[in-house]
Amino acid sequence: MKFRALLSLWFVGVLVAAPEPPKGEPTNSKEAAAQAAAKKAAQDAVVEEKYQALVAQLPADQQAWEKVLQANLGNGFYLPIHKRDKLAGRSTAWDFVQDDPKLPRVLLIGDSVSRGYTQATRKALAGKANVHRAPANCGPTASGLKNMDAWLGEGKWDLIHFNFGIHDRATPAADYVQRLDQIVQRLQKTGAKLIWATTTPIPDNPAQKQTAESIIQKNHFAAEVMDRYNIPKDDLFTAMTPHLAKLQNPNDVHFTGEGYDFLGARVAESIEGALKK
Repeated sequence: MKFRALLSLWFVGVLVAAPEPPKGEPTNSKEAAAQAAAKKAAQDAVVEEKYQALVAQLPADQQAWEKVLQANLGNGFYLPIHKRDKLAGRSTAWDFVQDDPKLPRVLLIGDSVSRGYTQATRKALAGKANVHRAPANCGPTASGLKNMDAWLGEGKWDLIHFNFGIHDRATPAADYVQRLDQIVQRLQKTGAKLIWATTTPIPDNPAQKQTAESIIQKNHFAAEVMDRYNIPKDDLFTAMTPHLAKLQNPNDVHFTGEGYDFLGARVAESIEGALKK
């Protein structure tokens, strides 16, 4: 009995002496999530302040380009990345392009694969063309119809290299063909030479309801549209297919750095050939 009383007193002492969590440290998952969100918001605010200060110091034409990016990249994913890249001085596909008036102006339109090969294309065409890209991950044909005027801007284009496909893999064939037809008609109004890029292969991925066959079908339908308008094709699908094991990321629609260099060289060759005609 005496022993039990002493043991009870010992437990009470342990409980009383138990250390409290450090001040400000979360005591449950809800508090932890709230603190993490607050920390991210504070970090984002610092980035935003520094980014706006940097933009304010840029020449007027570069400030205008940043405003275009702010309006088109979206706050959820690409724009925050762009701001951090800009502050870090990293070169990206969305760099401001200072045109050489003696060279033709080229516009690349496409999704994240197109973004991936933009810099390699610029490098290959250095001194031969001013290579711009649309200020967005251009996504599906529905987005193309909605945003094309903003992507084209006000300048004159000598050549437009474009693609829509991966984001249209689930789009009904009739809708895809109709939208692509409308996009071609809009691009033709620019007076630029047009090149259609076939969509690069994607792997089967049941979890994402994604099939390799869907891209084969979309390339078939796109070819019919381009043939109707006599638009030449840059067949990236055929060019890349033998190299997928080496150049495409595992179970991914995207490519390695070497893969994008490969695509950029191919795109540059296609563009240079068309500009010479």
